[in-house]
Amino acid sequence: MPITLPENLPAFDILSREGVMVMTPERAARQEIRPLRIGLLNLMPKKIQTENQFARLIGATPIQIDFQLIRMSEHQTKNTAAEHMETFYRPFAEVEASGEKFDGLIITGAPIEQIPFEEVTYWDEIERVFDWTQTHVFSTFGVCWGGMAMAYHFHGIQKHPLAHKAFGCFRHRNLAPASPYLRGFSDDVLVPVSRWTEMHQDEIDAAGLKTLIASDETGPCLVEDPEHRALYIFNHFEYDSCTLKEEYDRDIEAGKQINVPLNYYPEDDPRQMPSNRWRSHAHLLYGNWINQIYQDTPYELAQIGV
Repeated sequence: MPITLPENLPAFDILSREGVMVMTPERAARQEIRPLRIGLLNLMPKKIQTENQFARLIGATPIQIDFQLIRMSEHQTKNTAAEHMETFYRPFAEVEASGEKFDGLIITGAPIEQIPFEEVTYWDEIERVFDWTQTHVFSTFGVCWGGMAMAYHFHGIQKHPLAHKAFGCFRHRNLAPASPYLRGFSDDVLVPVSRWTEMHQDEIDAAGLKTLIASDETGPCLVEDPEHRALYIFNHFEYDSCTLKEEYDRDIEAGKQINVPLNYYPEDDPRQMPSNRWRSHAHLLYGNWINQIYQDTPYELAQIGV
């Protein structure tokens, strides 16, 4: 089944060319089926790139998806055209006021992880988002900073600065092979990592949360929070093949001191093109998440959070 996207959204043509099944809202309205409503609260600077990455993953499942793009109400992006934001995004305040509900919500990362949570300009509103998910969203997926911020809001778990950026592709262990979110996962998983902070395993354990995937080098990666119907992932399965390369090239061009992303380029040589060794697990993870929502979410959207 396809993912429903506006025909003029850049992701529509990009995913169509990749063979992902996409459908216009007009065509979807003629089908006698309730699609899953999945929102993307996009906090990343490069909005279109992030839209493509997540739409690609959730659009590869056999379930029809109604994909909704959401932004923070007052924060203005400097890296995406205002016309694009006006055409395709709704401010959270509007979504909140409408009373509408969602089967799933993805809250992305943001390049603000070195800033204390309370000093983020939209912290008050993002806390409203987190609380709103408990009554208006069936399952929430917090990614990188988004996941850390949710863990802090609900459990008081602190993020800790790293002496050096965790940057590259790191081996992770599957700690919960029986989890429905890890169906089909290997025992050993490669995951792209790009962050300046971390969360400590002992503090996650003390909060009663369950770590599903972790690395000996970069710590916990995927954490389940059943009480809040949420998953927190601190790394980036959604990344495209060249996303880490783009980050590295950008920092080199800006004259910043940055290490070559580990275990990413062949022979760790940035003159060579990287190969994608995490794509299959990325599709498994988000496909399993969508499947679990489909199995458990109420058929009537109004019943979510009741």
